[in-house]
Amino acid sequence: MAWTNSLSFMPEPTPVLILISVLLVVSIPLLLHLIIYSTTSDTLPTILLIGPSGAGKTALVTLLERGRPTATRTSQTPHTVEVSLPVKTPVASSRFRSPNDPTWEVTKKLLIQDTPGHGKLRHYAMDSISKPQSLQGIIFVVDAADLSSEAREGARQAAEYLHDVLLQLQKRATNSKSSRAPKEMPVLIAANKLDLFTALPAPLVKSTLESEITKLRKSLSAGLLDSGVGAKDLDVTEEHDWLGEVGDGPFEFSQLQEFNVQVKILAGNVTGVDGSDVKQWWNWIGSIL
Repeated sequence: MAWTNSLSFMPEPTPVLILISVLLVVSIPLLLHLIIYSTTSDTLPTILLIGPSGAGKTALVTLLERGRPTATRTSQTPHTVEVSLPVKTPVASSRFRSPNDPTWEVTKKLLIQDTPGHGKLRHYAMDSISKPQSLQGIIFVVDAADLSSEAREGARQAAEYLHDVLLQLQKRATNSKSSRAPKEMPVLIAANKLDLFTALPAPLVKSTLESEITKLRKSLSAGLLDSGVGAKDLDVTEEHDWLGEVGDGPFEFSQLQEFNVQVKILAGNVTGVDGSDVKQWWNWIGSIL
């Protein structure tokens, strides 16, 4: 009876007390969400920009950052800039939204990391590939006018660099100790300087680079044989360091899909008499964000 009487003396909840309780219930989850979001949203998606010297990488960076290309010098060190995706550029994360959705007007930001193309400085790019962190995709810039039959040396050098990059990406899958496949890594081969008369169109850029990589694979294999490596050891080495499908057949970029590497070739130009044309490259960037 005494316990029952004590309950009767408990204070009735006042409107103020009820309001404070409701505010706490609502605000605490929101506060936690804001804290978590602020710690994760600081990392912007990163696009790695690589390719041979003179292909136009640094000029492309200034164009993406400022909206216009400027005079540049050969890069000696990597540098990163923050860029904004042009409004109305299709974004993968917004593919189910209506074009009239006001969220289309929200500016999408990302980082572009430019790396030197000189042979002795390409370790910067390879380090970024081996430690991807926020890496969302790779743009490999080539001079489409330097890949013609009259300048085969340019095609060979571009193919050698591209071979090393793609092999590094392939090893993510072959060296992975997890049963899960590595994160898909989109690669855009940006065929620059399409405004020049001698520039190859995108399909010929594709076939030229595939042909040069095929030759390179055979050359590397022959080099191992000439060094005295036994056939049994050669098979093991090829499986680890052979780009694409092992065998005598030609190399094709589609062979890398097995390793979650998606390669696409699109042409454009950073500078030109009629101005820049990089819309396809912007659209590709939007498609992987």
